[in-house]
Amino acid sequence: MNQELFLYINAFAGKNAYLDAIGIGFGEYFPYLLITLMVYLYFVIKNHNEVMVAFLSTVFALSINYIIGLMYFHNRPFMDNIGITLKTHTADSSFPSDHTTFVFAIISALLLFKSTRKIAAILLPFGVISSFARVFEGIHYPLDIVSGLVVGFVSAVIVYNLRHRINHAFTKLEKKIH
Repeated sequence: MNQELFLYINAFAGKNAYLDAIGIGFGEYFPYLLITLMVYLYFVIKNHNEVMVAFLSTVFALSINYIIGLMYFHNRPFMDNIGITLKTHTADSSFPSDHTTFVFAIISALLLFKSTRKIAAILLPFGVISSFARVFEGIHYPLDIVSGLVVGFVSAVIVYNLRHRINHAFTKLEKKIH
């Protein structure tokens, strides 16, 4: 089913230059928009706690992905010689998607705070589009995307629930340094 769904989504690739450009745009550049937003939220809006939770959620989530990648290797579609590949990518493990994990660790963390919930709700559909654009591009299977979403979300919930302890630990460390 994973391969069939991949072939269905990827079947639209390479048929229309505009659609390809949109898919590549979302698939490649949306994370940079999130980074820019994090900088804006931190320095301009002063949402320090929200950005710190998003940052730590992302680090935690990508660390989980790294460990999963050490234990389980899954080919990317182009490594299996199926579908159309619009963008070259390293031939490393595709499961779970680091791109999706990154995107959903940030969006999920922002959803958990009332102060950033609206912007996160606006970003959510774009996060889904950006993630499935990776399937369209021929870089990921759908299960890679779903697993990345789960890892990102669960990591954000864990870090959010531990945020007071983490803050306390950073405060103690800061006092020792000064």
